[in-house]
Amino acid sequence: MRPGSILGTEVRRVEDPELLTGAGTFVANLATDEDAHAIFVRSPFPHAVVTRVDASEARSAPGVLAVFTGTDEVGQPELPGYWEAHRSMRRPALAQDRVRYVGEPVALVVARTRAQAVDAAELVDIDYEPLPAVVDPEEALRASGEFYPGHEGLVARTIRTGEEDPLSEATHVVRLRTVNQRIATAPMEGHALLADPTAKPLTVWVSTQHPHDSRDTLATDTGLPPEEVRVIAPHVGGGFGGKAGIVPEAVVVVRAARAVGRRVLWHETRSEAMLSMHGRAQTQWAELGLDAEGRITGLRLTLLGDCGAYGGFGGGFPLGPTRMMAQGPYLIPKISVTASAVSTNTAPMGAFRGAGRPEAAALLERLMDLAAAEVGLMPEEIRRRNLIPHDRFPFRTSVGTVYDSGDYHRSLEATLDHAGIEALRADQHRRREEGSPRLLGIGVSSYVEVTFGGGEYAAAEVHPDGTATVRAGTSSHGQGHATSFAMLAADQLGIPLASIRYEQSDTAAVPRGGGTGGSRSLQAGGSAVREAVGLLVERARAVAADLLEADPGDVVLEDGSWQIAGVPGPGRSWAEVAVAAQDRSEPLVVEHDFSGGGQTFPFGSHVAVVEVDAETGSVTPLRLIAVDDCGVLVNPLLVTGQQHGGAAQGMSQALWEEFVYDEDGTPMTTTFADYSMPGSADTISFETHNTITATEVNPLGVKGIGESATIGSTPAFWNAVIDAVSHLGVRHLDMPCTAEKVWQAIASPGPVPWTEPPTMEVAEA
Repeated sequence: MRPGSILGTEVRRVEDPELLTGAGTFVANLATDEDAHAIFVRSPFPHAVVTRVDASEARSAPGVLAVFTGTDEVGQPELPGYWEAHRSMRRPALAQDRVRYVGEPVALVVARTRAQAVDAAELVDIDYEPLPAVVDPEEALRASGEFYPGHEGLVARTIRTGEEDPLSEATHVVRLRTVNQRIATAPMEGHALLADPTAKPLTVWVSTQHPHDSRDTLATDTGLPPEEVRVIAPHVGGGFGGKAGIVPEAVVVVRAARAVGRRVLWHETRSEAMLSMHGRAQTQWAELGLDAEGRITGLRLTLLGDCGAYGGFGGGFPLGPTRMMAQGPYLIPKISVTASAVSTNTAPMGAFRGAGRPEAAALLERLMDLAAAEVGLMPEEIRRRNLIPHDRFPFRTSVGTVYDSGDYHRSLEATLDHAGIEALRADQHRRREEGSPRLLGIGVSSYVEVTFGGGEYAAAEVHPDGTATVRAGTSSHGQGHATSFAMLAADQLGIPLASIRYEQSDTAAVPRGGGTGGSRSLQAGGSAVREAVGLLVERARAVAADLLEADPGDVVLEDGSWQIAGVPGPGRSWAEVAVAAQDRSEPLVVEHDFSGGGQTFPFGSHVAVVEVDAETGSVTPLRLIAVDDCGVLVNPLLVTGQQHGGAAQGMSQALWEEFVYDEDGTPMTTTFADYSMPGSADTISFETHNTITATEVNPLGVKGIGESATIGSTPAFWNAVIDAVSHLGVRHLDMPCTAEKVWQAIASPGPVPWTEPPTMEVAEA
């Protein structure tokens, strides 16, 4: 950053005051007393034939405006999935002849009040004929029969890539079968939508990460031109990938609002939200080959992704990023990957912070610890021997991924130094020698991940009062866009940050955009803002030159004032230039589409420290030391916030969280009384640091940071728990490392789990 620039400094978030003072505008807060309310009637069965739906009594209940079922036109929108593992498994908006998971919507009740809608929903009489449910993904892999029309079995797709025998040159081979468990996204506000069909254009408030994608879906469904549909995403209340696009229920609510001719609000209960947004759920078989010195010779992966019902995004798409990032930060000369996505009678899977990349990193980092034990090296040493050297970038991996830039050794050594690894090892040794029941565990992880840039829209404007407005097609749900994008504008314009307004997430104000996901916002939206403001400055320069009666090449912008270079004087203010431009009917407004910016590859290393009670198995997290590299830091405070949030979610997956179904497909963890969601008292103060390795992929030199800390922290804590009890013969634990699991492993230690991976026949969607 240039001297005196606001960029690279810690600037407090301008978004926070309204959130901290209770002035946030989440979708459910927008309701008025005149709004109608929508409630879905959902299946209590994981798999059943729907033989009868009788809504007559519900339709005559007090306050009911309408009841819609899968046989009504309102309940039958033709919706493509956000990402489909198989076209035959497309999800209906309302179930028609069959339900395929507990919680699947079967009918929609619209009433004048929410209480009336809830009461009427109880009156919808539905007859089901239960069918056998398939809950285990491995059972789904073997299933036969027509579970979906015209499709045999439950395999949505299978891919196979890479070397046929990547282990042929190995002296040592470590093998592991493990499960990256199903996680509930659990945002503050679940899916929510308020539709106003009386407005022109049709106006819909949606809790979404992608307002423009949502607008386009609604325009397609309604048959209206996109400009006649307005989508607004207010405060989202957390997305984490679970609010990508627009869900089928939301489209039905919009249809219902148009049918009854009034505003209709729908927002999920906590239990509904717990059923509607899941991520992870990947079964993994891995074999890592090494030579006698502990250098990797090859890797064979067999992956099984659980899509849940309807073969959707969660099981299928992450298999792509997991394969893409299978090499991680290591030199692995040979890799083979076989991956299947299967449908089960569980809730449809979606994205969750990292979407496929945490699954790859967690598996690799467990393998590295197992490999270290196999060849007699410390966990940090085996990583040193295998990390890709900094002089090998750009680096093409064995699966074809091209990493843009990196210095993996530097981040590892910085993390070990900040952690004080030798002192930690000494403390661990002392406790073991003394027979202390408070066992210390130290977990190390190194990772590289992919973040998605792409093109993006931005606009910049300076008003006659000297203030400015910037807009971008990304859509913040907590990342701090209003702060970082205003900083980018202030840096170029010389206008105080407080005088710059940021507009987003309203398709009437921002005509197009790619939304937010995959940690793309700063590298795509920020680059777009940077370039739009630069074009605006050049437009203003010509106007200022006329006012100053000078050649544009001699006019400079200094401290927010336009002046002739080398000529002392008051110059012209932004307000004067903006007024002059407006008088010419050429206001200072620039729209710009940034077209560059491909994928970037952030990286880092983490060390986690835990204490395990050997008598109860209870795990207490003590420290997390993280060194993450996301390229150039525009606002280090925002980066720290993302590191802390990501680390908390990663730690939570390693230690506590898991969404559980019983063998019959009944969900067992649909409330916070059953699902182990940590509170602030359960977390710790994370020790976060950064290295800076710029990228040439975008003009800012930035990489994504939103998902990095989740990817690094999960295996660090996972490894730490196992390390704490490794001297007792424990070789492995599946996540989450609950007290019960740890206690049982201490009581009955066993070998690393391994079964031969199932046969998977290649089957494209």
